[in-house]
Amino acid sequence: MDIITHGANPENLYRAFNIPIPPKILDFSTNTNILAWPEVSLDTETLASSYPDPECVRLREIISSRENVPVSRIIFTNGINQAIFLLSELFPDDTAILQPCYTEYRRAFSEAADIFALSEAGRYSHVIICNPGNPTGRFIPDLSRTIAASPQTTFIVDEAYIDFLTRAEPERLCDFPNVILLRSLTKIFHLSGARIGYVIADGDVISAVKSRMPSWSVNAFAQELALRFLADGGFLARTREFYRENTPLFADGLRRAGFDVMDSDVHYFLVGVNDDAEVIRRLLTRGIAVRHTRNFAGLGGKYIRVATRCPEDNARLIAAMKGECE
Repeated sequence: MDIITHGANPENLYRAFNIPIPPKILDFSTNTNILAWPEVSLDTETLASSYPDPECVRLREIISSRENVPVSRIIFTNGINQAIFLLSELFPDDTAILQPCYTEYRRAFSEAADIFALSEAGRYSHVIICNPGNPTGRFIPDLSRTIAASPQTTFIVDEAYIDFLTRAEPERLCDFPNVILLRSLTKIFHLSGARIGYVIADGDVISAVKSRMPSWSVNAFAQELALRFLADGGFLARTREFYRENTPLFADGLRRAGFDVMDSDVHYFLVGVNDDAEVIRRLLTRGIAVRHTRNFAGLGGKYIRVATRCPEDNARLIAAMKGECE
């Protein structure tokens, strides 16, 4: 069975399993924020007819102020995926990926080695780390120690889900000269259709990325929406509080239903199963989509990944999963 690589786009899962697509799908496979947007009004005609700012000046100024780094060390990209593939052109050799990891890194860095322990990082010139991890949701709290102890290694640290941390505090890694930091705005602000993220790195790295990036990579809608959301600190606070309250309840409900739920520091987590494809197939017949793990190194289809939704939706998945145990 050829299962879709990513979460989201659950219609593709239905096609892969040859199951009729229902009119409504409860999607636990995507990790984007489920909270409703605040009121946002856009001049769509102007945005659609004007070229976007190729330098993303206003956005870079906001991040510069928030992170206390020079504007010259920041570049916005068409989602983190664009940054990943641009970086793979810069660092094609002697690279390792801390697994399990977001699968686009394996596609971009096709020759990279897989490592499963942070202690192996110093053996390579470049090391890719998702922190918090995807798909595990685990946060490495003292990553700065490893970075400081291995100045010869460039660490590409993907913090796409850093804003979702529910029981840990992020470290400031952007001050290390051997760190390339990747951040996403599509997850926390559920802007996946708009595609926008940014990189913080040494100025030479930023210049090299920029030289490889097409002009107007970040569209006008993405820029304007990101500006509106970044100005709304209350939305971030509400998001953290929602997931801090609901994720433990969701995970505990699945544990009580008889499942082995892996510890996580964010709003998504792994659930142990005997065969992810069979569980996914049965859930799809009930209008529920979850994420498979067959393309994550070291997991081998023995888990599914789910993300917290509203209490009513979570209860529906728990009930459906409980039926799998009976």
